Amino acid sequence: MNKEHLVLTYLLCKPFDSSECCIDIQDVPAETVYDVLHDIEYRRKWDMNVIDTHDIARLATNADVGYYSWKCPKPLKNRDVVTLRSWQVVDKSYMIINFSVKHPQYPPRKDLVRAVSILAGYLVQSTGPNSCTLTYLAQVDPKGKLPKWVVNKASQYLAPRMLKKMQKACLKYSSWKQQHNVSVKPWLYPEQNELPTMMLSDLALQHAASLENIDESSLSEVKDERGDHSGSEN
Repeated sequence: MNKEHLVLTYLLCKPFDSSECCIDIQDVPAETVYDVLHDIEYRRKWDMNVIDTHDIARLATNADVGYYSWKCPKPLKNRDVVTLRSWQVVDKSYMIINFSVKHPQYPPRKDLVRAVSILAGYLVQSTGPNSCTLTYLAQVDPKGKLPKWVVNKASQYLAPRMLKKMQKACLKYSSWKQQHNVSVKPWLYPEQNELPTMMLSDLALQHAASLENIDESSLSEVKDERGDHSGSEN
């Protein structure tokens, strides 16, 4: 197993707009929020937008490749991403960052639109023994020409709603984890990671221009029960 940490340098590019949200979380320590962000099994429980999410391979003790697909508001097609994710803990700050990559065994699917995470991530900062702030930043190309109502809804409601939902999930995590592999946290204990290893050279950066654009701009909003549609990447 690779014992070295992966160090990545990111270059932010326009023209894609980024969204940023921040929330104060009370009654939950920063390390618990960090666990919730990592725990895929728990995410399947609290994130009603998930279609599928799983880790694919590990690149280093602090980096892996994963797949995430999520529900979009009807009648839009659902989206998915393949991302390289890295994480780091510095003092009482916990960081998780991801961006889209090409994986040879995960080409775009016909039933989903392959979105591009240019740069997305979370920053958890401790504000006390039992409180913290959670900041979410996303610079994502959803691919396709979207209706104006989708853009407005995403910027005004979806990301804040996702963070509030995550806050509620954090409050319940400790009791849930006691019943679900309580000692298993490979993001903290790399020796527990059973994913197959993969070389960084086997991946390629996923450029938005190389993916198909679809025109959904004429679609009207439909009321449905398909979740909050936060469109968040893990």
